[in-house]
Amino acid sequence: MTYENDSTNKNPAAAARGGELASDFTVSVHYDSRLYHEDIESSVAHARMLGRQGIIPADDVDRIVDGLAKIMAEIEAGEFEWDPELEDIHMNVEARLYELIGDAAGRLHTARSRNDQVATDTRLWTHTACSRAFEAAGLLQTALVELAEKHIETIVPGYTHMQRGQPVVLAHHLMAYFEMFDRDATRFAQAAESADVMPLGSGAMAGVPYPIDREWVADQLDFSEISRNSMDAVSDRDFIVEFLTASSLAMAHLSRLAEELIIWSSDEFGFVSLTDEFTSGSSIMPQKRNPDFAELIRGKTGRVYGSLMALLTTIKGLPLTYNRDLQEDKEGLFDAADTVITSLESAAGMISGLTVNADRMRQAAENSFVLATDFADYLVGKGVPFRAAYIAVSDLSKQCIEAGKGFGELELEDFQAASTLFDEGVLEITLESAVAARDVAGGTAPDRVRAAIAEAKRLLAEAD
Repeated sequence: MTYENDSTNKNPAAAARGGELASDFTVSVHYDSRLYHEDIESSVAHARMLGRQGIIPADDVDRIVDGLAKIMAEIEAGEFEWDPELEDIHMNVEARLYELIGDAAGRLHTARSRNDQVATDTRLWTHTACSRAFEAAGLLQTALVELAEKHIETIVPGYTHMQRGQPVVLAHHLMAYFEMFDRDATRFAQAAESADVMPLGSGAMAGVPYPIDREWVADQLDFSEISRNSMDAVSDRDFIVEFLTASSLAMAHLSRLAEELIIWSSDEFGFVSLTDEFTSGSSIMPQKRNPDFAELIRGKTGRVYGSLMALLTTIKGLPLTYNRDLQEDKEGLFDAADTVITSLESAAGMISGLTVNADRMRQAAENSFVLATDFADYLVGKGVPFRAAYIAVSDLSKQCIEAGKGFGELELEDFQAASTLFDEGVLEITLESAVAARDVAGGTAPDRVRAAIAEAKRLLAEAD
């Protein structure tokens, strides 16, 4: 077999396709066009600063600002023609600006690089995404508090290892999720702070040789501070990692909530019912309502985790400063933001419309051994070491299971067969007394839960 190395024998179509592939591979405008508002906003502030500093003529500043306003209007009206041959959002806007105002457009890129430009745009976009996620978390927290307030006296089994453990009030269970999403809201706020640093003015990597006023631009764009090192500024994507981390934890909490809604709405549990708005019918089984929204939240968690891991992998070996690898930061960011925000909003809707079957919850608590710990604690109150009390009640539970009895069917003599220290007081232990006995900070006692709800309302009011 022989091989020819003759360029004249190359397939022209294949060669053309190779050129297309090489070009397409670097194109990002199909997703980074989402940065159009931030890109134009930062360009306007940059142009005005250049004019204030006498770096470019005032007349050119006016032309640039007017041209950028027209471009913004075209994009928002759906009339802007995106050209993939120009690769990205920045070059598309600049090319259109040339068409609108001529050579004056060439002055806009004075004292900046695409490196600090895209870093600025992305920080602005991420800051907004953090705010939206924070607000969505607040909607869910509000829905949880409102539902909890209706069920301070509703008793449900508390589970460990998916086994009924101790009775709690439903409000206490719901407020556990409030705490999770409160931490998520805090993390979104912290991620917003990380994004709130302006890199514009760092140039490609070393700063710029013009008398620019970075502080003025930062003020125009509502940045709280400017970056301190130009090399770090153009290559830093930690703020995106922080947003993706916050989003991943929020999705983990959402997935836990979704899982419980799926289980609790099953016929086997029957604790809650979801509204038709957040369920769907079966294509073949007419009696079914499927918890599709909860299942999708649970399923979408993985894609947010994937975005986090992808970016961590992208940045782990990058030398200073900017490298084209960082173009890969945006698709995962955009997708994760869309996913976590819509998931939080969907969960808020599900909780707001949730119907609670309080009778079914109580029956589940009554038809179980959730008072076992309270019986052991009763013996402790009589001076029995907890481990000895534990063994006595454990034996009693086994005997009940073998006899097919519940605790509610036992007579005093049954208790005394387990320990002679049991007296008539043990018969006064009920589900209500059990939850009321947990009257400690953070406990399930109704008064403690009322206090927790009041504190939650205060926190939500402060967040507004």
